[in-house]
Amino acid sequence: MEKVVEQRGKKFLFKVEDSPDPNDYRKYEELRDEIWQWPEDFLASTRNMMCENFFYDGSSLYVAVFAESEGGGFVRQDHEHLVGFAYGFVGVRDKQLGFRSLDNLWLYSQYTGVKPGYESFGLGVLIKEFQKEALIELFGVYTITCTYDPLTGVNAYRNIHYFGMEAIDYHADVYGEFGGRLNRVDVPSDRFAMSWDLRKEARQRELDIQSLFDRQQVITRVVHSGLECANGIVELETLRSLDLDKDNESLLLEIPFDFYRMLRETDVEDEGVRAIPLDWRMGVREAFQSYMKRGYRVVDFRQVDIEKRKRDFYVLEKGPR
Repeated sequence: MEKVVEQRGKKFLFKVEDSPDPNDYRKYEELRDEIWQWPEDFLASTRNMMCENFFYDGSSLYVAVFAESEGGGFVRQDHEHLVGFAYGFVGVRDKQLGFRSLDNLWLYSQYTGVKPGYESFGLGVLIKEFQKEALIELFGVYTITCTYDPLTGVNAYRNIHYFGMEAIDYHADVYGEFGGRLNRVDVPSDRFAMSWDLRKEARQRELDIQSLFDRQQVITRVVHSGLECANGIVELETLRSLDLDKDNESLLLEIPFDFYRMLRETDVEDEGVRAIPLDWRMGVREAFQSYMKRGYRVVDFRQVDIEKRKRDFYVLEKGPR
């Protein structure tokens, strides 16, 4: 199963891995380490990855994205040309029911990554769309689950606004100490657990974020300040306070516009600056856990211009999604 997609004048091959050669699976581990740069967190051995593939002895799905070779075509499907991938495996939601019902099955999508330098081609969304097509066609399964960092707006926008995934739980420090290019060991690895019903189309809501902001229906109070960071003076958002007593039908919860950048820029000796992403983590954790316990649900995520700045907001509403 494969297809070729052209993005911004460059062609990419999307395909489901079906190789019987263990050596062909090494490129996934190499790319995973190149993206996250945390070798302590690794995939299985190449032999095991081949065995657990859906086409052999297991229930794992490997999606690969290759960039076209300089001379044209996709003859070289190696690590050099692998620019994106997804890896997931089939599991069950109700452990007592187990595998006795097809509707009880879902694919846990553990990794979706794009090679540094290829983030601007929109491959993240295309990988998930291809993964959806492959899961339905090959497995006959209609639910995907995944996790992502609630403070990363690019993932929140894709998962919630674009695909219409449902946030089913908030997990505190689910991975323990987790470093690398996209994480920091001194900031707990909280994650949203998401569920994606592949039979439903994402429903775009009519929302006036500016109006909600102006009417102070915002849980988080944020201040923008110029701070001495790793690369000089940088303007960053600091979380000053939370309002956990609001009772409006719709609420906004703001997160940093670029949390990955914040992690890098605040990786300094100054304890006050270094604590900024940790303050965000603990505050957002408290806010989500408090409001979700009271029956609020995440219904959307928006990136908007407010006060001449690009800002990221979760939209929470009372009751069912």
